[in-house]
Amino acid sequence: MTAMPALAEATPAVAARLACRDLMHRYGRRVGLERLSFELQAPGITAVVGANGSGKSTLLRILAGLLRPSEGHSTLTIDGRGVAPAARRGAIGFGSPALAFYEELTVRENLRFAAEALGLGDPAGAVMRALERVELVARADDRVAALSSGLLQRLRLAFAVLQRPAVLLLDEPGSHLDEEGHETLTKLLRDEGRRALVVLATNDPREWTLAERRIELGGRGLGPAA
Repeated sequence: MTAMPALAEATPAVAARLACRDLMHRYGRRVGLERLSFELQAPGITAVVGANGSGKSTLLRILAGLLRPSEGHSTLTIDGRGVAPAARRGAIGFGSPALAFYEELTVRENLRFAAEALGLGDPAGAVMRALERVELVARADDRVAALSSGLLQRLRLAFAVLQRPAVLLLDEPGSHLDEEGHETLTKLLRDEGRRALVVLATNDPREWTLAERRIELGGRGLGPAA
């Protein structure tokens, strides 16, 4: 039997490393994220789990460069070069339930605007590839205002993978998805996990069981996936 070529050969893994040292965050007097340290390298999937309010979303926002931590720091290196928090937009794909789009524009127009803002060389091609990956091509010319919550979540996923980022951060990626949507998400996560560094904030076992590592917030620290 002839061996099939490894997927990694067709889609080379990126050289990305994400590390946090003594990272913590407060919202006023309340601790929003307990102190933690860890180091992750691509490729692979890491799940961030914990009770509501334990800091999952806060951690991802810090890693994305969208929130400055109260204490500690995070570092991102790609191909051996450091990427400052303010410059992470070009290397990180971020998806969150809070991500909003221009409702009067179509799905395609929203993603085209994002692709051009990111400076992608082929905006139209990048948009179509992202829509194909989340099975949203048939709704490309629908206005965002007409989308259901599940289709809107697919659009958030398309936005996150638009530039084929070195690091993919997804907060509750399965939110509002039906079974077909979860199957699409599972394929997307497995594909990206072979190429990039994927970090999920989730308590859904359909998602965190795909991860090789797990960060448990609430004092338990970094541990192996169950």
